[in-house]
Amino acid sequence: MSHNTFGHLFRVTTWGESHGPALGCVVDGCPPGVPLTEADIQPWLDRRRPGQGKFVTQRQEPDAVRILSGVFEDARTSGQVTTGTPISLMIENVDQRSKDYSEIAQAFRPGHADYAYFAKYGVRDYRGGGRQSARETAARVAAGAIARKILDGVTIRGAVVQIGPHAVDPARVDFSVTGDNPFWAPDPDIVPLWEEHLEAIRKVGSSTGAVVAVEATGVPAGWGAPLYGKLDAELAGALMSINAAKGVEIGAGFASAALTGEENADEMRMGDAGPVFLSNKAGGVLGGISTGQAVTARVAFKPTSSILTPRRTIDEAGGEIELRTKGRHDPCVGIRAVPVVEAMVACVLADAFLRHRAQTGGRPHQPGA
Repeated sequence: MSHNTFGHLFRVTTWGESHGPALGCVVDGCPPGVPLTEADIQPWLDRRRPGQGKFVTQRQEPDAVRILSGVFEDARTSGQVTTGTPISLMIENVDQRSKDYSEIAQAFRPGHADYAYFAKYGVRDYRGGGRQSARETAARVAAGAIARKILDGVTIRGAVVQIGPHAVDPARVDFSVTGDNPFWAPDPDIVPLWEEHLEAIRKVGSSTGAVVAVEATGVPAGWGAPLYGKLDAELAGALMSINAAKGVEIGAGFASAALTGEENADEMRMGDAGPVFLSNKAGGVLGGISTGQAVTARVAFKPTSSILTPRRTIDEAGGEIELRTKGRHDPCVGIRAVPVVEAMVACVLADAFLRHRAQTGGRPHQPGA
């Protein structure tokens, strides 16, 4: 994973800034012959785009995607398919309000990457955070839509399972209901509590954190590699690369530190189609290789750094100032992070699938075969 590129065989490079004319990505390594049109990508972007409720940023972006390369008409099917060459995608920015950021042109916003970027590069795009803005994640979601096209039989679903101190009971998590409410909640009963909490946070101009859970079902055993190519390590790296992510756990994660060996062991029995696991503390990955169980992860997102409460900071001249951040911001970035988390998991799994197929031919090995 480099500054702007991640993946090995399925490689994604994103480009663009929050207030530039456009942003997008280049996806390289997608196999040829995969049916792909803009209509396959747009629904996933629609799930992520801003302005869809009072608890997310009111920036109005249609996030309309254009495919610039890497597809062609298939004479056999009269449909558009990938050619095996780099797929370039572009999403125009249409609702930038750069003047909102003029007062911070020389100031470092606390909790933001302003100072870190300045310390590294000596120059930074202060308009909406530039390259470090969460606006960049639109390109990741577009890439994830392509990744899903080659993950036949794999279903990836995310949900917000905690906002602030209010967490969903794990026994009540139902990924099938997340589309029925604006919070991606897997338990509708918690929605009124979250609304009350977020309304109080929003009214005082503050923000709150969140936890997003994700599961990928249908992942066969064998994807990933030992040691330095571990599937869970690559998932963790990809998920930690999302803006505002401050922690990732796979399976039982940090809770496994309180378990005994007996409690943590995912016991097995032999089923008609192969091993059957009696629990999934490992999160579907052992030794860096998928086990055939659901691949599960949780991502903790910090509170949005842009808040109305004045905070002490410094400016580029070294002066000590107080700063109040203006602009249109999410009181909880975790709400719109669900499609981004799903997309990053899709990209990592697509890469793992292609690498597994290249090394082994994709042939399964089962006990008793």
